[in-house]
Amino acid sequence: VQLQASGGGLVQAGGSLRLSCTASGRTVSTSTMGWFRQAPGKEREFVAAIRRGVNTFYSDSVKGRFTISRDNAKNTAYLQMNSLKPEDTAVYYCAAGTDRLIASTLRLKDNYDSWGQGTLVTVSS
Repeated sequence: VQLQASGGGLVQAGGSLRLSCTASGRTVSTSTMGWFRQAPGKEREFVAAIRRGVNTFYSDSVKGRFTISRDNAKNTAYLQMNSLKPEDTAVYYCAAGTDRLIASTLRLKDNYDSWGQGTLVTVSS
């Protein structure tokens, strides 16, 4: 199983970026796909997840600004990030878990069994 994350970069505050996570050896449509981020000196934290179907979940810090989605035909998950803030600066990781994850468990990084390599997002003020 391989997850390839891409789309990070440098953007000014208020700008937008779209991250992509393309899976091989894993079917995105039947997995819980998640995005986590890790800022320097901090723990890796939950950002967003999409379960099998259309159920989406977000951390309070990104709700209303970020949107998680997937394209089953491309076996790819996305994270559209709008109204970016300097505090969104981090390495963003995509992850895949089973479709049995529920709202209380999909926010926990230990419940994901596959991880991408991370892509750096830097938001300047």
